Amino acid sequence: MLFERLQKPSPRILLIGLVIPWLSAPVLAETDSAKASKKSEVLIAELAEDESVEDVEQSAPLQTKGKDNKARQPAVPQGGAGIDTPSAGSRKVAPNIDLKQVAPPPEAQVSAPADTDADAAESEVMATEAVAEPEPEPEIREGEVFTLLDNDVLPGTSTRLAWTPGIQIAGLSQTTPVLVVNGINAGPTQGSRYLPDRRDLNRHFPGSPDGSLADRIAHSLFENVIRKCDMLVDIHTGSLKRTNLPQLRADMNNPDVAEFTRGFDRMAVVHSSGSGGMLRTAAVEAGIRTVTLEAGESHRIQQHQISAGVNSLTSLMERQGMISRMFVWGDPEPVYYDSDWIRADHGGILFSEIELGANVSEGEILGYVSDPITNAQHPIRSTTDGRVIGMAVDQVVMAGFAAYHIGTEAEVPGE
Repeated sequence: MLFERLQKPSPRILLIGLVIPWLSAPVLAETDSAKASKKSEVLIAELAEDESVEDVEQSAPLQTKGKDNKARQPAVPQGGAGIDTPSAGSRKVAPNIDLKQVAPPPEAQVSAPADTDADAAESEVMATEAVAEPEPEPEIREGEVFTLLDNDVLPGTSTRLAWTPGIQIAGLSQTTPVLVVNGINAGPTQGSRYLPDRRDLNRHFPGSPDGSLADRIAHSLFENVIRKCDMLVDIHTGSLKRTNLPQLRADMNNPDVAEFTRGFDRMAVVHSSGSGGMLRTAAVEAGIRTVTLEAGESHRIQQHQISAGVNSLTSLMERQGMISRMFVWGDPEPVYYDSDWIRADHGGILFSEIELGANVSEGEILGYVSDPITNAQHPIRSTTDGRVIGMAVDQVVMAGFAAYHIGTEAEVPGE
């Protein structure tokens, strides 16, 4: 990730979540999405989050004008605002550091047991007496301090914090770095997703304090970090051996989220209402404007995809008044309300004939599946006109494998 120094701060907070699979390679189960027919009155199909076909089948259709489609009322956040005034002696002021400098990972803050409070207080008194001229504490201006993980981040500073669920995973207790830039602006955070018990963390939000391992980690992250946000961008890549055109997944039925997507420059938008347990879904229900940014392929550094993501996030911060700079907006990308998965009918080796982002026509050959024994070539054809917004890389596939994702700019009634 690239970090820019923020100028002319304004009271907004943006948390950018980067989900990186570090425990195991993400393998998402796929189910058969073939349907007998589509109802003619429903013109809007849905795109899954993270390539899951089940989410497509369960996703709510886009609501159209002319019908009584009241916007979903966001729940009131339980954790309070992220900007508050620190109470004297309750938290410590986070140090101001340069995030571009390489530094060892910070240690997570562990709350001391109640019975050691007296000893800790006595030690603090002795330490204070030993210092002849203690340095004055930084001045804290009321209403301009962002509090996160029991640390007060002063305006115009940046710091490294650490979050941990307090649970050992595979015998290890690993901390997750949380980078904060307060101008007043929250910076990016990184979190894990796939757990040793094969659960997907992104299907357990907002979690619970006494549930499974995934529930407890999700609860800790959601309550201590996510609820402090006004806006959230959850950054993903394609699943294993798949790649995505840079795009936003957003619930366009929610007017606040739909308006939020306008701040992203040169970024296609795919309507997806999301499914239960997703971070995006839970955050929207908590009243936080949230989108998922999908770009590129997992386990690879792709400069073009990275540049597209950085450009869009920069435009978002400029649009929200978080930074002030000359920004030239590009041509707007379309919003895809409809999409289809094109599947292989035979097993073999997949060879693609088209590239990511290409416009295709119904009946056009997208690629071939080659039988390594007989050398027979089985073409895969597009079933609709549209654009390739996601695809599998060349690999060994089986019959029914979802190979190409075609987005369609469907006409929306009333527009």
